[in-house]
Amino acid sequence: MDTLDQKINATFDGKAVRKDLLHRIKKGTNVPTFVLEFLLARYCASNDQAEIDAGMDAVLVTLQDNYVRPDEANAAQSKVATKGKHRFIDKVHVRYVEKEKRHWASLENFNSQRIAISQQYYKDNDRLLEGGIWAEVVIAHNDIEDDDYAFYVEELRPIQLSRFDYTRYGEGRSQFSRDEWLDLIMRSVGLEPNKISKRVKFHFIARLASLVEPNFNFIELGPRGTGKSYFYSEFSPYSTLISGGQATKSTLFYNNARGKVGLVGFWDTVAFDEVGGIKVKDPDIIQIMKDFMANGRFSRGVEVIADASLAFVGNIDLSIDQIVNSSVYDLFQPLPPGFDLAVMDRFACYLPGWEMPKNSSEFLTSKYGFITDYLAEAFHYVFKHTNRYEEVNKRIRLGRSVEGRDEKGIKKTVCAFLKILHPSGTPTDEEFEEYVAYAVECRRRVKEQMNKRKTDDEFAMINLSYINSKGEEVVVYCPESKNAPATQHPSRRTIDSSVDLQEPIIKDLPVKDSPSVMAPAQTTVPVTAEPSVVPTDAVTVLKEQHFTILYGDTGYSYESIFGPYLHAVKEVVVEDPYIRVTHQILNFVRFCETILKAPTIKKITLVTTSESKSQQDETQDKLGELQQSLLEMDVVLEVKFNPNLHDREIRLDNGWVIKIGRGLDFYQKPGSWYEIGSNDLSLRKCLETKVDIYKA
Repeated sequence: MDTLDQKINATFDGKAVRKDLLHRIKKGTNVPTFVLEFLLARYCASNDQAEIDAGMDAVLVTLQDNYVRPDEANAAQSKVATKGKHRFIDKVHVRYVEKEKRHWASLENFNSQRIAISQQYYKDNDRLLEGGIWAEVVIAHNDIEDDDYAFYVEELRPIQLSRFDYTRYGEGRSQFSRDEWLDLIMRSVGLEPNKISKRVKFHFIARLASLVEPNFNFIELGPRGTGKSYFYSEFSPYSTLISGGQATKSTLFYNNARGKVGLVGFWDTVAFDEVGGIKVKDPDIIQIMKDFMANGRFSRGVEVIADASLAFVGNIDLSIDQIVNSSVYDLFQPLPPGFDLAVMDRFACYLPGWEMPKNSSEFLTSKYGFITDYLAEAFHYVFKHTNRYEEVNKRIRLGRSVEGRDEKGIKKTVCAFLKILHPSGTPTDEEFEEYVAYAVECRRRVKEQMNKRKTDDEFAMINLSYINSKGEEVVVYCPESKNAPATQHPSRRTIDSSVDLQEPIIKDLPVKDSPSVMAPAQTTVPVTAEPSVVPTDAVTVLKEQHFTILYGDTGYSYESIFGPYLHAVKEVVVEDPYIRVTHQILNFVRFCETILKAPTIKKITLVTTSESKSQQDETQDKLGELQQSLLEMDVVLEVKFNPNLHDREIRLDNGWVIKIGRGLDFYQKPGSWYEIGSNDLSLRKCLETKVDIYKA
């Protein structure tokens, strides 16, 4: 055993199991993990190899005698009839038959739908009625010929802990560092942490988030064979996996005929496998799903409140690189048509399944981890009894682009990380910022894809950010799309054509007195290019633009933004409250140099503010030198001070208005005045800002 093995066995005696034992048995049987570990904990709770070998034999014998395979159902019934009763390990369902006004049990692999069951069992275990549970169950034979059933449940024991001590769990966690605990969670799900990166570990933690955080809406799309559905079908007895996408309103949400809440009322997590195959026969189910995903409640004649998280997993068949660089496809491409933007906007976390390793024995651990059933109980406890939202709310600071559902999704993801990795304590600032950055990325992935789908700017604020402990704003990007213009700057198209609304189009006229020269075809000028100022002998066909300059972007100068709109301009009005300090005044000088390239310019008016009379006088002196310089070029500069000015706006007398969120000062300060970009603004890195250009 290594140090971590020794530590878990000393701290959580009897709650750990060697995961390679599970792998050895798992390959030969189709029994859920928590069932196998239930048996391993019973028979192999030892460090002695001889006892472990004997325990393994006992587990195999138990499975041989008690686990029924589908093709052995008839033999199992015969065994009960012959012996009088027999103990099975199977999934037990209970259904109510209205005509008979009674309940009947059935076993997954016993092939009998009429097994009598006492009321106490399905009253104590509600989930028997909704999806069924795995259990040790004793089936006895009924010898009374007048009865209409041959078998009945004599004893039923759910395969889960009967009692969980959360205080003891929290005290045990305090004995481990964060990274040790993270590795222990990885080993508990069967992975060797030394063989995967920290980022991938966080991905696996995110997969577990819906098991600890109520009403957490999660989606993971990626290639096949990465274990997406494992966590929901086998890891926890408190989650259920719906395959094939055939869930109805009655099954999933509420059965009006029976007056019973559906799956969302009985499970911590309801997961949808192969989400692309969901068939929405009743449009009402999507509307109910939207209501439930938004606030954990819905109305079906009665108001229903439930805590279940919804997880959607599925496959992506296209190349991720092709998708993010495509103007047609997005990363929500596999979702069914019924999943509109309103559903997508409710996803708190989009996990990049394409970064997950394929299932392989290479990544499996042979070390100790928590018994899956024990960890599942811990997760169920924090799901039901702990709330970390207020703690996160007080500590987190998010950027201006984070809107309502962004904020909620990010905070819930961080809450889930705290519940899993810090169940009894608080993380350091560095650890907390790691969780926030990861949560922001997962939410940004959702918003980027919605922004690609939407024809307007409703979801255009994709540069989600947070404020770190140093007070710095950190913009978080998704690795797959950071350098993909089709995702960062998706084209805006008209409703009835493919004409791009985002790019100005310049059409040159034929040269005068040369009738044989044909006008060239229209050319599109990208907003990030460095176009020359439009000559006076050209007709400019310009369109409104609304785009975002990202943090760290280059290629944006005053000439590239304003140049195409300066045709025939005579007067420019600049309203910017922050033309005060030296570098801001220098930016204004550069702006004036750009304006001068329009030969028709006659007047520039600057409206700004100052913090004091002395600062106003100092600014006026510096701008006085610029005024004199402009006069020599026959251009008048008028300077006004308005103490109530707040907005930033540049108006051209040809009708165009340019609004830049940060005004003229949207460039990063260069690290050195001797580096590239210190003089040429097109090479200078930018701060994040929005640009709106429209006709007044």
